[in-house]
Amino acid sequence: MWGRRFEESTRGKIVALLRRGGQTVEQLATSLGLTDNAVRAQLVALERDGVIRQEGLRRGAGKPSYAYGLSAEYEPVLSQAYLPLLVRLLREVGERMPDRQVVSLLRAVGRRWAAELPRVPDGRPKAQVASELLNQLGGVTEVDKHSVRGFSCPLTAAVRENPRVCLAVQTLLSEVLEVPVREQCDRSTERVQCCFEIGRVSG
Repeated sequence: MWGRRFEESTRGKIVALLRRGGQTVEQLATSLGLTDNAVRAQLVALERDGVIRQEGLRRGAGKPSYAYGLSAEYEPVLSQAYLPLLVRLLREVGERMPDRQVVSLLRAVGRRWAAELPRVPDGRPKAQVASELLNQLGGVTEVDKHSVRGFSCPLTAAVRENPRVCLAVQTLLSEVLEVPVREQCDRSTERVQCCFEIGRVSG
């Protein structure tokens, strides 16, 4: 979503202004040379998509106006620093720690990650839940009997730096689903493809 075309659009310009701090409709309209109604229409769409949120009322010379700001969940989407930092962190971990410690660390990450997610309702097909979770993380997966197979890995760059990263996802799925999960991801080509067998003994 955050590319040159978006940056040059009205919504992109609104997001850029809100990154500096909360602003009212009137302030945004003045900065952009638009009418209040034109700005409101863009704000409605941005709020619907979870990009912005209302931050409360501001009192001025006239009647109070709502201020808008970026949502905390959306701010990381705009950053270009997370991926390079993660890749370099994994590189340092791989060079400084024995393999067994790296495995233990990544499994611990998966368990902690899972603990922060809601429990899966009873009765839902485990493989379907796993596929939905991976897709929410940015993957493109589908269910194949008792397996989840991916066409795109949401952690490709990290996996390229350290293939053990897949163990964190395996542990995440196993903890969330409360069943064994076996990781069989295909890392033989440039395009990493996820594959997890659900309900199988993990290796």
